[in-house]
Amino acid sequence: MLHGAPYVIKVPAAWNGTLLLFAHGYRDKADHPGEVDDRSAPASPSPALEPVLLSLGYALAGTAYRDNGWAVKEGLQDVVQLASFFRDRVANPDRTILWGFSMGSVIALKTLERHGGLFDGAIAACAVGAGATRTFDLAADIGLAYDVTFGFPAPWGEPGHVRSDLDFDAEVWPVLASQLGTPANFGRFEFIRLVNRIPLAGFYPGPGSPNWLLTDMFFVTEALAELQRRAGGPVLQNLDHHYQLDPAEIAYLGALGVDAEGLLALMNARTTIEADTSARNYLEHNANYKGKIKHPVLTMHTTVDGFVPTSGEGVYGELVAEAGRSDQLVQVYTNSVSHCGFTGAQLVTAVQAVDSWIATGVPPPPGAFPTALGFVPDFVPPPFPQP
Repeated sequence: MLHGAPYVIKVPAAWNGTLLLFAHGYRDKADHPGEVDDRSAPASPSPALEPVLLSLGYALAGTAYRDNGWAVKEGLQDVVQLASFFRDRVANPDRTILWGFSMGSVIALKTLERHGGLFDGAIAACAVGAGATRTFDLAADIGLAYDVTFGFPAPWGEPGHVRSDLDFDAEVWPVLASQLGTPANFGRFEFIRLVNRIPLAGFYPGPGSPNWLLTDMFFVTEALAELQRRAGGPVLQNLDHHYQLDPAEIAYLGALGVDAEGLLALMNARTTIEADTSARNYLEHNANYKGKIKHPVLTMHTTVDGFVPTSGEGVYGELVAEAGRSDQLVQVYTNSVSHCGFTGAQLVTAVQAVDSWIATGVPPPPGAFPTALGFVPDFVPPPFPQP
């Protein structure tokens, strides 16, 4: 334990001088009967990857953070303390790379703005590139779309402000399972998907599907409840949002028996979801960016991600450009329908590219990310859905 956070450190005999410090993604907090917290400290995104990285000479470290749930504030402290602990108790690395996945990407990107002295570079994978407030606000949109199509059950609370102890498995999933099992509801689910610009590939449950619908609804309900408790109130808002569909989508939904224009009118009449100021400040302070990165950052995202939108990468790129730091950012994409579904070869390529960039001062060229490994050159992410 390090200040209440389980951690792991692995150093190969033939260490190359680079430390890879891993920041994991969101873990459900055991806050309902029968649930057990996962408090393991991963040293990399995948146990199968660790022997490969160690054989290449990389030292590995990782932290479980002091808590599960939306523990970004805690994670920001825990990665800094683990990096300092490694320097004090193990050795002083030549290079320290912080790599974070999903929620861990927030920790990585925010840390590179706050603590450039401890870290020489970062990899932000499947990143929450638009920042937490804009990305979480999409949960208000999904909840509102669900409300105008099916009706938000009163025991859940309201879209954007759910009951503080809402349990997805016991309360939300049974309702969704019944609705999904009714073929006549397909058009309504399609409205929810289209108005929120969620990709069709992987949206519905099925063999091998990422199942964006259930993952998104978990964050619209139980995960949002946990964040509200942590922040001290409702954090979401849609005051500057506008909901629309193109004529082809309206016609498609009409053929499925859905009055899309009527549902859009209902949604646009309810752009009144507003956050508590203090709770919103908590989320902004710990999980939004200024783009003022001080060292090399590589972001890596799949081209199709229905959970954390790939479009957020474009927002992050613009933010870094506005801060005048584009020379410190490289963004790459992989051909996959998944959230964080990268191959071992892609991850090793990313690590070696950033390690070389730090050592030489030369950013990796496009050819460093070959199509043969599933990288997609010249990919341009779509516009962020809202506002």
